Amino acid sequence: MSRKKIVAGNWKMNQNLFEGKQLIQDILSCSTEPGANVQVIIAPPFTQLALAASQLKDRSGFFLAAQNCHQEKSGAYTGEIAAGMLKSLDVSYVIIGHSERRQYFNESNQLLAQKTDAVLAEGMQVIFCVGEPLEIRDQEQQNDYVKTQITEGLFHLSKDAFQHVIIAYEPIWAIGTGRTATTEQAQDMHAFIRSVVAGHYDAATADQLSILYGGSCNPANAEALFACPDVDGGLIGGASLKAKDFCSIIAAR
Repeated sequence: MSRKKIVAGNWKMNQNLFEGKQLIQDILSCSTEPGANVQVIIAPPFTQLALAASQLKDRSGFFLAAQNCHQEKSGAYTGEIAAGMLKSLDVSYVIIGHSERRQYFNESNQLLAQKTDAVLAEGMQVIFCVGEPLEIRDQEQQNDYVKTQITEGLFHLSKDAFQHVIIAYEPIWAIGTGRTATTEQAQDMHAFIRSVVAGHYDAATADQLSILYGGSCNPANAEALFACPDVDGGLIGGASLKAKDFCSIIAAR
């Protein structure tokens, strides 16, 4: 079975309700229907999810994601959103462990393992983010760092449960630092991630895993990145806020 090719747009904390509605309309207008093995995922803020779900309904190849969730099913957690709440909005994917969540909200690998379990228990799929900061890359310790993130965050899962996980690699050192990750560096890390998964589960499981690149992917570099044998698509940040750019990246897939 061939791997799914995925372009996911993470809007982060951008777009009010009306701006988001227009952006999705523009994306749907400029994007042709994805191919049979291609998925387009849109991850707006929580406030946009219900409306986005209605806009994407019955649009083949388009899916809705949330940017985060809480690890508990319910309770006295003011301001938090449970996975079951997201499921009731027709959310298909949840982004877990984005570098900004790890950095600004001190989310540990152990907490992210709990969040992963919460998402999978509701029948949704996980986009699990990994990636190293600048000091780790400069010390050439990126492989060990990313392996630990995967081991502690995901390898408690059974092989069957792991089938519902996508991994997104974010080279944090190449985002907003003036340094750029080359296609070779992206391919090397994606191949390493696949080898780690193969070592824990098996080669077939690793071969079916979709691994997305999340390091400032844009219309100018998308085609070259997506041509790498172990890069199965992108987790797109800023470029997903511009319909024309996002549609260009979808076409590159």
